[in-house]
Amino acid sequence: MYEKPKILPEGDRAILVEFGNEISEECNNKVMALYNFFKEEKPKGIVSLIPTYRSLLIKYDPLLMPYKQIAEKVEKALSSIKDTAYKNAKVIEIPVVYGDEFGPDLEFVASYNKLTPEEVIEIHTKPLYRIYMLGFTMGFAYLGGMSEKIATPRLERPREKIPAGSVGIADKQTGIYPIESPGGWRLIGQTPVKIYDPNSQNPILLEAGNYLKFVRITKEEFFKIKEEVNQGKFKVNMYDYTN
Repeated sequence: MYEKPKILPEGDRAILVEFGNEISEECNNKVMALYNFFKEEKPKGIVSLIPTYRSLLIKYDPLLMPYKQIAEKVEKALSSIKDTAYKNAKVIEIPVVYGDEFGPDLEFVASYNKLTPEEVIEIHTKPLYRIYMLGFTMGFAYLGGMSEKIATPRLERPREKIPAGSVGIADKQTGIYPIESPGGWRLIGQTPVKIYDPNSQNPILLEAGNYLKFVRITKEEFFKIKEEVNQGKFKVNMYDYTN
């Protein structure tokens, strides 16, 4: 059921548009519809747009567009998109090698859920994961859609160093570490693709509102793709999302 969005001031340089109190694709579709409206319109005065699970933070320059004016612009935009879902979503395929040194916690995840490692991999690669928002570190995607059959608690003591590209599970979530960093997620695999590349024209590979599909690869394919990535020759597979 559609709820009337709340428009709230956030200091003197930002406005928050809240679409609800739940995490759902329906709610996030509204967020992304407004996000894409302003992204395409590019009104003078808007500095940045930050989508989340259920809201959109709009940062603006009050010298170019005062609060009253931007609030009116948001109201007008909402009236034109309120019945429009986000229909331009893409699916991006992320190749992953599972287990062994690439996923040292795969066996634990399987044991904890009374499954075999092969069953964990099959379950993990089956869904299309909704990219709800980015945060935590540059390019880290918060994904929705993981099966509770492979939900596993975090490590009691986080690792001090996790390789970039590591794929992990934490409770009911799964995700990819874009850069080398500490972390407490259970590591089940690794992708050779750079999720965050500061030297690229588009440094962040994933985008909120799109979908992610994990695709299993072999060790040989991992190193082959990694070499292609380092040479700037590899392109991820991406296609239109169809509901």
